[in-house]
Amino acid sequence: MQQPLVAVSTDVRQFDNYTWHAAPRQYLEAAIAGAGVFPVLVPSFGDRLDLDELLSSVDGVMMTGSKSNVHPSLYGGDASEANGPYDPDRDATTLPLIRRAIERGVPLLAICRGIQEMNVALGGSLATEIQEREGSLDHRAPVSDNQDERFAIRQSVSIKPGSCLAGVFGAGEVMVNSVHRQAVDRLGPKLQVEAVATDGTVEAVSVRDSRSFAVGVQWHPEYWVKSDSVSQRVFKAFGDAVRAHAAARAATRAAAE
Repeated sequence: MQQPLVAVSTDVRQFDNYTWHAAPRQYLEAAIAGAGVFPVLVPSFGDRLDLDELLSSVDGVMMTGSKSNVHPSLYGGDASEANGPYDPDRDATTLPLIRRAIERGVPLLAICRGIQEMNVALGGSLATEIQEREGSLDHRAPVSDNQDERFAIRQSVSIKPGSCLAGVFGAGEVMVNSVHRQAVDRLGPKLQVEAVATDGTVEAVSVRDSRSFAVGVQWHPEYWVKSDSVSQRVFKAFGDAVRAHAAARAATRAAAE
């Protein structure tokens, strides 16, 4: 089966006396097994990269989650050590890549840090340490060395009627593994809310009048994509959009020949 290429964000990390540009395996596995695509890692070199050339060569973009947070200076916030760590090289790459992908109608799936990048890229802001807000749930992972326990499916979110995700799941509640300590605050003007937690925290967004699938989720569908139907449907919807984009590009090329 043909695997369309999908650009995947990378974190910049220091270890083994090298600077690495890397992505967690779970996202790459989910891209292959859940979406049926070929993940291609995009190094975080900011404006040194020709993003239009990249987007002419791929049929989708996926933003991964990360331990790092979007730097608050990019949305008018104040940076603090407690809110870190930060990854400015990733910010300098992902935010313009998100904007260009949306402008060009390239399918986009943004997960965890990705939904936060998506909101900031489109003019929104983030709330930090949301577990300290009055009336807010504690969305952080439990303290455990067991990753299955940390990423367990334990939270319900309500899918907005008529939304993009309502077309994937139907309207109503679904159970997810939302693990985060910051979230969407002021929504970017081009975005609409797709899903909320029981405390009103935004758990998914999409781009208004998007030319293609352009969705961000705060939870982690990559972790249980092989066993959880909700997670599977997120990646299937993304993969279907990627293949539709690839087919449309192929038809355009054929018509021009």
